[in-house]
Amino acid sequence: MEIIPAVGEAQKLGTELLVLGAFCDGPLTGSARAVNDRSAGRLAAKLAQGELGEAVGATLFTGRLPGVAAKRLLLVGLGRAETFSDRAYRQALAVVARALNDDPAAEVVVTLAENEVPRRTLSWRMQQAGRILADSHYDFGLPDRSVRDERRSIMLLVPQALTSELVVALRQGVAIGEGVSFAKELGNLPPDQCTPAFVTRTAEAMARQFGFSIEILGRREFENHGLATFLALEQVTGGDCRLIVLRSDHRMATGRPIVLIGNGMAALEALPEQQQRLHRAPIRDMRGIGSVLGAMRTVERLGLALNVVGLIVAGQGEFSRGIGRRPRSAGNRGSTGLEPSLLGDVLCYAAHFSPSCVIDVAALTRACVVALGSHVSGLFANDEALASELVNCGGVSGDRVWRLPLWDDELSLTTVRGEADQAESPPDAIAAASNLARFATAYPWAHLDISGTASTAGRMRRATGRPVPLLAEFLIGRARAAPGQPIFPPRSKTELHS
Repeated sequence: MEIIPAVGEAQKLGTELLVLGAFCDGPLTGSARAVNDRSAGRLAAKLAQGELGEAVGATLFTGRLPGVAAKRLLLVGLGRAETFSDRAYRQALAVVARALNDDPAAEVVVTLAENEVPRRTLSWRMQQAGRILADSHYDFGLPDRSVRDERRSIMLLVPQALTSELVVALRQGVAIGEGVSFAKELGNLPPDQCTPAFVTRTAEAMARQFGFSIEILGRREFENHGLATFLALEQVTGGDCRLIVLRSDHRMATGRPIVLIGNGMAALEALPEQQQRLHRAPIRDMRGIGSVLGAMRTVERLGLALNVVGLIVAGQGEFSRGIGRRPRSAGNRGSTGLEPSLLGDVLCYAAHFSPSCVIDVAALTRACVVALGSHVSGLFANDEALASELVNCGGVSGDRVWRLPLWDDELSLTTVRGEADQAESPPDAIAAASNLARFATAYPWAHLDISGTASTAGRMRRATGRPVPLLAEFLIGRARAAPGQPIFPPRSKTELHS
């Protein structure tokens, strides 16, 4: 698939499918008005019949109109002009993306970016359009899977002269959309495929494709770095516990690296006894892993002048209750008195890179779903500037977060889990994050609890690819703010097609 920006008169373009936006109140605007004038009012007459409706995202396909070069038209409802917003714009684009998935047209012209959104620039509208349209069409052919063969050209029409800023914005959107789609592919895989070996093959394939350096940590490295929890779990699982280190060491980047941690753990005690004996238990949650790999894919597709380290926890799970305790003297954090965890080990290991900041992504507790639903991800941070930066990036990207507090009270994960088991209630999100914070004292740190946002609600749960848009916006902002460095190298790796 190819997405290209263009300037032109929509009514004169001989495309297979022309996508137009229309408000339910007031006259037609932009390309819709031009098409209506060209067809002697036929478009307005169709809308007057009420077939489109008033809801945002309502759709209506029509055949060729007299005087209009396009073979078919797709009309998309934008709701009321006075209430048109970020959300309505993205919602309309998402509807278009879904409609195109079921449509055979190989050439499409989309005009929605011409509709102004309050307090948003045309560059922002281009980026969002590129992200949402690209997200719905990419297929990356993960290990052991085939790639879908699809050839389609989408022309994104803009209402002014094409500038380099608009082209860059569209490139950003396409790259972010790829990252989101990649995270969805991983998140939607059947559990029996999601083994540590599969995650390792996926990371190795990415390393080959994008030139990442990769290191697979095992028993020797666990011993050398004092990763006692990893070491104990590695013994239980017969060596099927790994910490994968992916590094994007861009030659133009300066400063300390940004560390992203993707967590993919499942409770061993919840797995059937036979699977535990075979030591081939699946990773039950690929959403944190997919988020980090998707964000790193975006970094390389854009060629951002950043050093980014991805730490992927590819373990079968955390300790069952009988084996999860270590003497307080073990490791470099025994004085906390905490129950060990793989994520705690990784947060300690992250200090090895002297990072500028660390962000871990995990579906850690169901309590965030109860509190925040599927609307926003829970944000915990030990640094005010980092927290504000992520909140702002969430607002721009539409992948929002809500900051929750960290407490200094003595909290025990063992106690929290025990109480939750007894009461059959969700674990305490604040207690869990506050305990993690005690492993992340050497650097600015943020924890994103994506339990409610990384997948849709209901029985047919599907991965959403969140928080890749948030992470991508954060990384683009960091690259833009780097002193004396361009956001992109002279020869950007980003293309507008797959």
